[in-house]
Amino acid sequence: MFLANPDRFLRFTRPLTPVLWGLAAVLLAVGTWFSFAAPEDYQQGDTVRIMFVHVPAATLGLMAYGALGVSSFFALVFRHPLADAAARAAALPGAAFTALALVTGSLWGKPMWGAWWAWGDARLMSVLILFLFYLGYMALRASIDDEAKAARAAAVLGLVGLINLPIVKFSVDWWNTLHQPASLLRADGPSMSAVYLTPLLMMMAAYAALFMAIWLTSIRTGIVRRRVLTIRARRALEA
Repeated sequence: MFLANPDRFLRFTRPLTPVLWGLAAVLLAVGTWFSFAAPEDYQQGDTVRIMFVHVPAATLGLMAYGALGVSSFFALVFRHPLADAAARAAALPGAAFTALALVTGSLWGKPMWGAWWAWGDARLMSVLILFLFYLGYMALRASIDDEAKAARAAAVLGLVGLINLPIVKFSVDWWNTLHQPASLLRADGPSMSAVYLTPLLMMMAAYAALFMAIWLTSIRTGIVRRRVLTIRARRALEA
């Protein structure tokens, strides 16, 4: 691949990264304005606005782990340092988005379901497991001093966690849960009205741009970090 070379990756993403940060800021500002401008729901009232944070956060939590898992595959099979840097860079923002989804889901669940948490709900539990995979990945990397061994062990865990992604996505279809079925990706089109669909899609685009900005910035930082460590190691051997 063209961007598999670290030098080409750095050159290509240098102008792209600030554009993504700016795009994320604009989309977040406009999406937030549209979210508060949307009318109250006739059943949920003002609490419906939590959707504009919760749904994008949950979606990006899944997407970020997908990026982590695919990058882990290339890092494990092809031993490519850029793939390892990409997997590592996806972990923290992915965990943050998933944590935000859990917190906002709890805040939404209390007025809608009458409880902050439901241990028997398949969607809630599978998202919690996703969050634990993120934490486990980061903890495993931090617990092993040898960089190569840490990367291989974390890559294996990252691949195992991919099994949970379809469970999160289809849990509302496979089991009876408190969550409603999909409202966006439906064969007959989205089921919500435009006054809610527009700000929701805008916020999802904002979160996606924000993740890409964070991800690329972290990958670039990881590449520079590896080079600095290599130079230090070489100088230590020469000393």
